[in-house]
Amino acid sequence: MDWNRIAERITVATGDPFVVEACAAVGGGCINETVRLSGKDGREFFVKLNRASRMEMFAAEAEGLREIRENETVRAPEPICLGVSGESAWLVLEYLPLKGATASAPLGSALARMHRRTAEAFGWTRNNTIGSTPQINSLSSDWIVFWREHRLGYQLRLAERKGYSGRLLEQGEQLLESFSGLFTTYQPEPSLLHGDLWSGNQAVLPSGEPVIFDPAVYYGDREAEIAMTELFGGFSREFYAAYEEVWPLDEGYGVRRDLYNLYHILNHLNLFGGGYLRQAERMMQRLLSELH
Repeated sequence: MDWNRIAERITVATGDPFVVEACAAVGGGCINETVRLSGKDGREFFVKLNRASRMEMFAAEAEGLREIRENETVRAPEPICLGVSGESAWLVLEYLPLKGATASAPLGSALARMHRRTAEAFGWTRNNTIGSTPQINSLSSDWIVFWREHRLGYQLRLAERKGYSGRLLEQGEQLLESFSGLFTTYQPEPSLLHGDLWSGNQAVLPSGEPVIFDPAVYYGDREAEIAMTELFGGFSREFYAAYEEVWPLDEGYGVRRDLYNLYHILNHLNLFGGGYLRQAERMMQRLLSELH
């Protein structure tokens, strides 16, 4: 990697000369290589690396971080610059001294305030990725159409191309046709969502201030965000209590939670294989049982 070229881009982006003194690999990511870049002036930056073909993924991530930061409710790393060097794409972010922690009350209340930022339509101005899977964010005024076409439908079509068929696709088609029945008394708003908020994409600063990162931003039903926080754990009771204090969830959330988490389980099926097949089928069965 040409660290001097990246240093030049940091210099241009920040307006202050930056000379690399050291770089050290940082663990924790499963999609990108990550490096902590230290300068002779004491400044530090966090650098993500991937194949040059993933440049658009980094561009969407940088724009998503800006969208969250502009809301000024939850801290997110500042994107500094990005580019391609040889066969590698790179994204330079503000370095934050994060430490892992169970998500608690400060993040819960801040997230509820972030969700208060709404748009005129569901989706976003650009597509991005969920993990390494394309996430389609074409704008729609109809949430049910958006979720059917660009979330569940997209993942089911991808699963079919990967060779999954039978019960998964049969149940999937039934669900696509009928899940609107879960919205007879509930009209979601297009809220600003992180989009991939599991416990590994949040941490805290030494001061205790919560930070979220690695977003898959779009405007959608806030229940989809809360559902994902429950999918893999790592969010405390205090987190949910603080969220509800700012903006209580609709009483039908408990049923729609499976509808939203099915998207992520199907994505894991498509990314990591058949170990998620039975879980997806069970979730579909529960949802269909609620609808019939």
